[in-house]
Amino acid sequence: MPNGGTIATRVIGSPLGELLLATTDRGVRALRFPPHELRAPDATSGKPANNALALLEALECEVKDYFAGRLQRFTVPIDQEGTEFQRRSWSELCRISFGEVITYAELAKRVGSANAFRAVGAANGANKVAVIVPCHRVIASDGTLGGYGGEVWRKRWLLEHERRVAGLPPLDLFEMKLPGEIPAESPAESSF
Repeated sequence: MPNGGTIATRVIGSPLGELLLATTDRGVRALRFPPHELRAPDATSGKPANNALALLEALECEVKDYFAGRLQRFTVPIDQEGTEFQRRSWSELCRISFGEVITYAELAKRVGSANAFRAVGAANGANKVAVIVPCHRVIASDGTLGGYGGEVWRKRWLLEHERRVAGLPPLDLFEMKLPGEIPAESPAESSF
């Protein structure tokens, strides 16, 4: 069984569509945009532990507060499985300040692999805890949004929302690139 045992799940509404929330007794396993079915090895059978249910309640409250502009830093623990490099990348993502952005190249430097911008893009794509592990805060060096597993329009919305809530000026986000025009530095992220 995965790290935290049986998973508690709930679907809630948001300005970006219905979100799937999933927790174990250790923390958040997933926050996914549609389509958001749980896939093996995420899906488990059995009754979730009380702590998983309590964390699910806390997660729902924090997500609602985030979208209402009342929360800028999530406190729910994360229980996401990944490689050592993915976990380093995700940890670094969580250090990006609310409303700020960095490039894939900068993220690669921060994880200690300056030329690994494709690898950090792949780690972003493997992130199943959208918004909380804020891979939406990473853009291409040329100022374009790059890829996003939750679809690029959601990435733009999240960035604009955070800038507005933080009282920061809007980003000068260049025209979004169409599929096939995404710069080599910003690989399309796959899924949540």
